[in-house]
Formats: sequence, structure tokens, C-alpha cells
Amino acid sequence: MADREGVESASGPITALTMLGLAGTMGNGIARLPFVHPFRGPGGLADNLGQTATRLAIRAFMGYTMSLSIPEFRSMERVLDQICSGVMPPIVGGVGKVELVKDTVGGVEGVWCRPKPEALVDDDGDPVPLQGTILYLHGGGYIGTTPMMYTAFAAALVRLSNCEVFIADYRMAPEFPFPAGIHDAADVYRALLEQGTPAEHLMVAGDSGGGGLATSLLSYLHAEGLPRPAALALFSPEIDLDLSQDSMTANADSDVLPWSIPVAPYLHGVQPNDNRVSAIYASPDTDWFPPTFVCWGEAEMFRDSIRDFAARLAESEVPVHAMEELGMFHVFPILMPWAESSKRVFRSLSSLAGTHVRPATRRAVAEPAQS
Repeated sequence: MADREGVESASGPITALTMLGLAGTMGNGIARLPFVHPFRGPGGLADNLGQTATRLAIRAFMGYTMSLSIPEFRSMERVLDQICSGVMPPIVGGVGKVELVKDTVGGVEGVWCRPKPEALVDDDGDPVPLQGTILYLHGGGYIGTTPMMYTAFAAALVRLSNCEVFIADYRMAPEFPFPAGIHDAADVYRALLEQGTPAEHLMVAGDSGGGGLATSLLSYLHAEGLPRPAALALFSPEIDLDLSQDSMTANADSDVLPWSIPVAPYLHGVQPNDNRVSAIYASPDTDWFPPTFVCWGEAEMFRDSIRDFAARLAESEVPVHAMEELGMFHVFPILMPWAESSKRVFRSLSSLAGTHVRPATRRAVAEPAQS
């Protein structure tokens, strides 16, 4: 976002001070670990310790970033993106056998994550086709993060599903409020169809704000008369911007999210119960809405709205696989991929891709990402 036209960023010295402040805040958050019963929780000792440390670190990160001015926030985001651009390609390429390729699809920049050629063979050495294509909409509360920050998780999706993943760099608030992000996502979806990817090979996925955007995208695609994707995968989706459910306060102490979640920059005057931005208030079309996978944590603030959303899909006879993991917080598969709860999610998601997404052979051509 920081490099887009019309987006302001901070000066070099201010950016340096911003990053120093972030390091200090994160250190302060982790320093609390010995004093908060770090081994207490629903899992094993290692999982409980990891969960507690992750909660403290992400809370510190969230709290600090929400205190920044918009130019400072964008400058910090740019630095973190540059770090990920240097670190992630060799990691996911060497360990995960996944290549990262920067590309522009439908006028929207983003990053492809694909299996390396040596990973696209069976036990006998014969080539196997890609299972399909995933359009991934990254999280960040509709206001932050970048595709490169999501490449580790996308690489995991590539390995478990044998799909290629395009992480779209859609426009975000407050510079670009609703409906800019939806239009960008729709442009990517149209372009993938025009480039030869049939809808039955396409899966739409997203987490947090990106999960909410994914549901808004489906509503938009339906209204525009476009074919539905083969499946939808959501991780702790932010699908109720009214933020009125009981879990918003009941789980404020156990989640990684800040107790005060900003939605006004994205809504920009749109009512939070508008079904274009809050899928919990929409009525899914049984004949059009795709099979859906949705997971969330029992201890997260969005729990009640996601429960209601999953129940509404089931009542509408939309095929839905819903997973609520005990004691887990917001987007836990992304923040704690090693946890047993996350592994259960990955196994279930792999099954969804294999059941509903038909193998594809189209591969986009682009230049490798620069590390």
C-alpha cells in the first residue's frame, strides 16, 4: 500500500523511530510471559506455551500499530514487507519447494505461490496436474498487511492442496474504503476466468478481514452474474462489522485482537449491518453459494458471528464444514501452524480441495519474485 499513488508515508527518521518503538513494544509484551500462567490451556505444554507467547506478541503488535498515524503505519508496513520479500522466497523455496512469483492479474498486483516443478510429480516420477487455483485475500482488518507477509501460510496451502495460490494486493482503507477492495478482488477473479481457468478449478479463500472480503466478493459475483467458484475457505472471517455479539466482550481477554477493533475507516459511512460488508446479514442462495470450509477459535472475539454464519449456511443447505477449536484465538492456523488444532484444520482443508476443486492445468507466466 505504501507505494501506491495517493498513499502517504513517513520520512526515513520517523520510520526508523517507528520500527524502534515496535521492537520495544513487542519486547515488553513478551516480557510478560512468565507472569501470565504460560503453560495453562487446553493443549499440551508446548502448544499452551506457544499460544500464550503468540497472544502476547500479537496483542503488543496490534496495540502499537493502532496508535500510529496513517503515514507511520504505511511506512512500518513497507519495512515489514521488504523484510518478508528478502526472507520468505529462500525459506518457502528450500523447505517447502514452493516458488514465489510476482504478477499482475486483472490490473491488480499480487504474488503467486506455486509448487516447484520437482514437487509436481507422483511417486513414480510422472508429472501430476495442479489441483486448482486459489484466489487468496489476505487479512489485516481491511486496513493492513501485504501479500508477501502471507507467503508462508500460502506456501502451506500449496503443499497441502497441490493448488497454486494468488495473493491479491487489493486496495485497503482508509485511503481506499469500501468497495475498492471488492472491485479489485472481482477484477482478479474475472481475469483468471478470462485467462482460461474454469470456475470449477477456482477456490476463493481469506482470513480475518480478507475472509469478510471473500464473502463480500461472492455476493458481488452473484449479483454480476458470474459463475461461482468451486469452493470457499475462510479462516476466522470478519463477517459482522456491527461488532455486537456477546463474544466481542466475553473473549476480549483471550483473543489476540485489540479490544477496540477499527471498522469505520473501511465502512466510510456504510452501515455496519449492510449485507454487502457483513455476510452475517445476507441470505445465501442455495443454488449458487459454493461448498464452504470455515474455521475459528472458541476463544476469539468473532466466535459468535462465525457460529451464526456457519449455522445459516447449513440451514440453507449449503455444504459447509465448520471447525471451532477449543481455546484457540483469531486466525490460529496462520499464527500457530505447528499446533495440533492447526494441523486438524489443514487436514480438513486438504480434503475440501480434493473433493470440490477439479484439477487444472493452466499456469500463469510471470517473473520470479525478487528476494
